[in-house]
Amino acid sequence: MQNTIGEIVKRTLLAQAISLAALPMVQAATSGDEAVSSQEPVLKSVTVTATRREESLQKVPVAVSVIDGEQLERDNRNGVASIVQQIPSLNFRTGASNKDTSLFIRGVGTISTSPGVEPTVATVIDGVVYGRPGQATLDLLDLDRIEVLRGPQGTLFGKNASAGVLNVVTKAPTEETHGYIDQSYYSGNESRTRFGIGGSLIPGTLKGSVTTLFGSYDGNVDNKLNGQEVNGYNRKGIRGKLEFTPNEDVTFTLAADYMQSRDDTPNGVVSKALTPAFASALAPVSAQSDSRKLSSDFRSHVDDINKGLSGQLDWKLGDYTLTSITAWRGWSNAQYQDGDRLGTITAAFPGTEDKGRLDYDQYSQELRLASPKGEFLEYVGGLFYMHGKDTETYQRTLITTTRQDRGVADYSTTNDSSSVFGEATFNFRPDLRLIAGLRWTHDELEYDHRRVSTSATTVSGIQPATSSSGSVDEDGKSGRLGLQYDLSDSVTSYVTYSRGYKGPAYNVFFNMQPRDTDALKPETSNTWEVGIKATSWNNRLTTNLAVFHSDYDNYQANFYDTVAGQVVTRLINAGSVSTEGVELDYALQATRNLKFSGALAYTKARIDSFQCPPGAAASCNVNGKTLPYSPDWKSYVRADYTIPLDNGLDIELGTDYSWQSEVQYDISQNPDTKQGAYGIWNASAALADYSNGWRVALLAKNLADKSYSPMLASGTGYIYRAVPRDDERYFGVQLRKDF
Repeated sequence: MQNTIGEIVKRTLLAQAISLAALPMVQAATSGDEAVSSQEPVLKSVTVTATRREESLQKVPVAVSVIDGEQLERDNRNGVASIVQQIPSLNFRTGASNKDTSLFIRGVGTISTSPGVEPTVATVIDGVVYGRPGQATLDLLDLDRIEVLRGPQGTLFGKNASAGVLNVVTKAPTEETHGYIDQSYYSGNESRTRFGIGGSLIPGTLKGSVTTLFGSYDGNVDNKLNGQEVNGYNRKGIRGKLEFTPNEDVTFTLAADYMQSRDDTPNGVVSKALTPAFASALAPVSAQSDSRKLSSDFRSHVDDINKGLSGQLDWKLGDYTLTSITAWRGWSNAQYQDGDRLGTITAAFPGTEDKGRLDYDQYSQELRLASPKGEFLEYVGGLFYMHGKDTETYQRTLITTTRQDRGVADYSTTNDSSSVFGEATFNFRPDLRLIAGLRWTHDELEYDHRRVSTSATTVSGIQPATSSSGSVDEDGKSGRLGLQYDLSDSVTSYVTYSRGYKGPAYNVFFNMQPRDTDALKPETSNTWEVGIKATSWNNRLTTNLAVFHSDYDNYQANFYDTVAGQVVTRLINAGSVSTEGVELDYALQATRNLKFSGALAYTKARIDSFQCPPGAAASCNVNGKTLPYSPDWKSYVRADYTIPLDNGLDIELGTDYSWQSEVQYDISQNPDTKQGAYGIWNASAALADYSNGWRVALLAKNLADKSYSPMLASGTGYIYRAVPRDDERYFGVQLRKDF
């Protein structure tokens, strides 16, 4: 490892050693007064399924961050994109359509709209792997918790995960009948209504739950051409569960969900004009770094339907547990985008209108067998199969002052992935364990592509007619090996080596050309991780530290290219990259009513050796530069304070602050696509009477009124930005009644 990571390891382990050395004195001081001890506040224990078993967060030898679902709902964080402020090692690339989004863990992710590439970060909801990243970026219903597992996770999860896993767990039905209604209003005419009810249908045998959502928001971007507000949404959805327990050995859970959404996120707001001519064409809007104005003659919006059905069988075979998860998911997405980002058509700046439609179906089957706990050998082994079929049509219309040209591409991809995976733990002693896991994956990927055009020659943004098809299959091996040692009953440490694998890919997109027909090689990685997890001060303080170093070969990434006079991104095997750093998660129950929590991450994600593609439209002199969407530093701090009143009421006060250093959004290191360091401060105050089942809260988001851009990208003659929901200060009120 480089000197930087070596110094960080030394300093952080030294700091942890000092804190552990002081631990006996702290414990002795706190245990001396039995009267105080009996009233001692403790942190709520956190259980995770990161190792495919329910275990304490403090005992699993994996770097995991956990966010409570109820807290997310109270903070108006309703989707994957909104949690990146709380998880410093997690980052998110937004887009005009959720189809164009992607997740990054420890600086590594894949930016591509191609259906022929698998996500670097796997998303798993209630045990079901989502094959495309855009499926999981809308509202998440009825959350119990979100677990973010960092580093390769292929030895325990059905689908391979080369950089990490976003494991979402929704609430299970309860035996007791319970319902609630939650109504929220926020600045900008945002309204959210949630209703849920559940309980026993056949006592002791069948219970169920159902949750619904209705949400709408006008938006925070003004279209000066027609006076409309955009960057809003209109969503409705439902999730239901039935849990059938015919006897104490068998549990079958049937889950179904449906989410329909219309988002009118603009295809970028121009934040900088690079030429006087474009600045003039943009009028009456002026390009500014904090602009929330546009002039568009074609309304960018997305119609999206996500739905699914799954059945999970948990069968106890003596002390063993057999789990089967059978699932189908369907996804329909129609996107309409203003490609020129202008309100008028001139000879110098023709108009571009894009329309895309995708239909995706996936079927998956997972079988797992878990051995009994407490034996010398404990293991989880499984089989996994997924079939995914994606069909897309994309149309681009070029409008000049004299004519119109149109290109239409129809393309599809089919992916079949089969794997055998497992991980074993050898308990040599109560305090010493060996961890060994292996995975074999077989991927089969094929595509078909056909484009027709009204022009026999190249016009701006549209290539002539072409067609191609191809197929590839690859076998991949990955695994994990490590040691876990308990320094005491409340402190565990571990060191692991993980081999990551990401399957082959095709760059299938509208302007696909003959040079794009070759398959990309699989991406592989080698990761070392050292971690320590400590619980101290009579279970009032937890500190989890992880130090890591990863090397990636045949890194699959987008780089800028020129196609038909327009700059586009092109998926390539970009070469070798590495990422290393330190992550800290902590929580402190200072008093019975006061809790502090937070996280800190230093991530040095760099390009080691870049392979420049022929005809690149940007400089390839990027060796040693940062990977996109990866700030070196990110942090999150939070404080929650409860004031009990004599009449049974509680006043709940909360505040949090997230901060990150400068981040580059473009792998070609465009100086205009850097977002400077910024911090976001939020606060809330609530009055609750839990004995009577009600709570009223006031929220203030981005109190310092700090504008920032979660995405900056370049067009021909300009830079454009994505505008987040909290790009300016806003307020809200929440009302909840349980019954």
